[in-house]
Amino acid sequence: MKPQNDGQIGENDFIGRLKKQDQSAFKQLVNTYKDQVYNTCLGFLKNPHDAEDVAQEVFIQIYDSIDDFREEATLSTWIYRIAVTKSLELIRYRKRKKRSGFFQAMSSVFSEPDEEADESGYMHPGVKLENKERAAVLFNEIEQLPERQRIAFTLQKVEGLSYQEVADVMKLSIPAVESLLYRGKENLKKQLSSYYQQNELD
Repeated sequence: MKPQNDGQIGENDFIGRLKKQDQSAFKQLVNTYKDQVYNTCLGFLKNPHDAEDVAQEVFIQIYDSIDDFREEATLSTWIYRIAVTKSLELIRYRKRKKRSGFFQAMSSVFSEPDEEADESGYMHPGVKLENKERAAVLFNEIEQLPERQRIAFTLQKVEGLSYQEVADVMKLSIPAVESLLYRGKENLKKQLSSYYQQNELD
């Protein structure tokens, strides 16, 4: 997905307008990339409210740091990196809170459930209705993968990026991405084996 003007010259002109704080260019950027950013955040966070919040943070960071964009990657790749980084920051923050939260956990027993933290109803927009049960199991197991495998798997298998695009976003070689995806798939097979054995028996 690119700005209206196709090609490198068009993208260079567009980035130049962004660096000049051209408000119409930023509006075009948001309109062009909002779905990509939201879906990427949702793929990692599994919560529409969190995905919306983080997507807004992504565009704020783009606005604040567009002068730092060195054009060593495409604009799309740079935006993917920011979306992935912001999503992972929130996930790590939540994990730190959980680890340090013995007393918080105790207090949560006496408080109302946090609706925003409920990921049980999560479903990626691309999942068809008849596949929702299996997809829910799969997304849950993707969460258990080591972080780099999870990033590569989510970007390639869920978001549909090419191997080259995943490599660009993660700043890795294509063989390294292939290795991560292979190990991710092998781990998922092990993790999902009991689920499929159980369902075959039912």
